[in-house]
Formats: sequence, structure tokens, C-alpha cells
Amino acid sequence: MAAGTVKWFNAEKGFGFIEQDGGGADVFAHFSNIAAQGFRELLEGQKVNFDIAQG
Repeated sequence: MAAGTVKWFNAEKGFGFIEQDGGGADVFAHFSNIAAQGFRELLEGQKVNFDIAQG
């Protein structure tokens, strides 16, 4: 599992990007992939753990 920080997230459009802690390309994040119950957005600067999957 990777870790990173939310770079930005547009709640109206339902997507944003995560900056990986270990470096590398930013990771696209879509609201449908948020695993937390009842949450559909991420906050700028929020620390997150995530799996990278081919879209």
C-alpha cells in the first residue's frame, strides 16, 4: 500500500490528485474509489494510504 498527501481535490467534479510520499508521478483519485464509509471527497493536505490500479 502506498502513502501520500492530497495535492488537490475538486468535490464538485469528484476527482483530484495525490502526491506520493516516495516521489514519482502524482496519482489520479476519483471519488468512487474512496474506501471510507460515507466519504466522497478528500481534503487538500490530507494524508492518505492507497493502492494504485490501472484505470
